[in-house]
Amino acid sequence: MTDKTTIDIDVVSDVVCPWCFIGQKRLDRAMAIVDEADFAVRWRPFQLDPSIPPEGYDRKSYMLAKFGDEARLRQVHDTVREAGSAEGIAFDLDRIEVSPNTLDAHRLIRWAGSAGLEVQNILVRRLFKLYFEEGRNVGDRDMLIEAARDSGMDIAVVETLLPTDSDKEAVREEIATAAQMGVRGVPCFLIEGKFAVMGAQDAETLADAFRQIGTAKARGELEKLV
Repeated sequence: MTDKTTIDIDVVSDVVCPWCFIGQKRLDRAMAIVDEADFAVRWRPFQLDPSIPPEGYDRKSYMLAKFGDEARLRQVHDTVREAGSAEGIAFDLDRIEVSPNTLDAHRLIRWAGSAGLEVQNILVRRLFKLYFEEGRNVGDRDMLIEAARDSGMDIAVVETLLPTDSDKEAVREEIATAAQMGVRGVPCFLIEGKFAVMGAQDAETLADAFRQIGTAKARGELEKLV
């Protein structure tokens, strides 16, 4: 690629998915590697467990029920911490008290996208950090308003919309659409709306995919890759 080509990336993720946080860091590194292209990154919703009530569950009890016992849970946490450490993430999983329902967080991310992709990307990164490094409850509306303020969003709009049902169905429909497209787990990187890279792949793998797709796009040959 001689001229800068813009590559569109839709990241399907959930803010309480540790591998999505790791995937975000690897995505950043991959984009830095492919400096011959520009990127437009949008964040799309996914809920690991939409059945969690609005008030959330006690995280330790919830995780023990999910993984069976303390030994298995420690093993899972150790794996996440090790992978996160390599990406500069200071996972503090024991600090997290609540496993939240993330519908409101995804509504907020959706509204942030209306304010611009830069704002949306700042917000997503802030929510990951708040939950996984600071142990904050990303299902709490006061905390979401705080995150919106930190990300440069219009707080008056957020404070007005959060108590309502605004965009709840739109978020659920987006999640259903992703499922229809075959997205069963996250993170999932949808590139140019045609190519999917599943899981928190290493930065080099992502960069290689970006280069191939970016080159094909610059040449008008995307269809040949399908």
